[in-house]
Amino acid sequence: MRIFVGVTGASGAIYAVRLLEYLRKLNVEVHLSVSRTAWKIVKHEVGLDRDSVISLADYYWEEDDLEAPPASGSFRIDAVAVVPCSTKTLAAIANGLTTNLITRAAEVALKERRRLVLVVRESPLSLVHIRNMELATVAGAVVMPAAPPFYHKPKTLEELIDFFVGRILDVLGLEHDFIRRWGRDRLRK
Repeated sequence: MRIFVGVTGASGAIYAVRLLEYLRKLNVEVHLSVSRTAWKIVKHEVGLDRDSVISLADYYWEEDDLEAPPASGSFRIDAVAVVPCSTKTLAAIANGLTTNLITRAAEVALKERRRLVLVVRESPLSLVHIRNMELATVAGAVVMPAAPPFYHKPKTLEELIDFFVGRILDVLGLEHDFIRRWGRDRLRK
């Protein structure tokens, strides 16, 4: 499987890093692009440098490289995940505006009817945000607000992050056993 991961300038960079780590464990070919603002947030929130993050991907593309393979529908990408997805990026994707490689890869996913996951990290939401989420959803994206659940009784921040990233992997269509699933204990043969 080949997945494009776009990291934009919203809080929640840890979700992107953990997703990249899990994709590596699943032997998925990862194409990565990180916005300039996101690099600052990765450094601030996660404490990682560029090389450490880039090493988690098979290919890295600068955000302004619109000649990169993921910018074309003829380049086979199975899914696109924008994690986290800033509301600026959400607005661009929802309204069909190609501003960089990340929004172009998302646009290609929509037009080619491929999976597109947008992990929006904003609260509270304005009506503009909600309408852009609706537009993106109607166009074919799956919008996942970064809101981890608590029914699995997490004891650490890592357990919260891991569970939510596991759900991202589910939506991307990847088989894994990284999370404890609801009801699993009640299934008996």
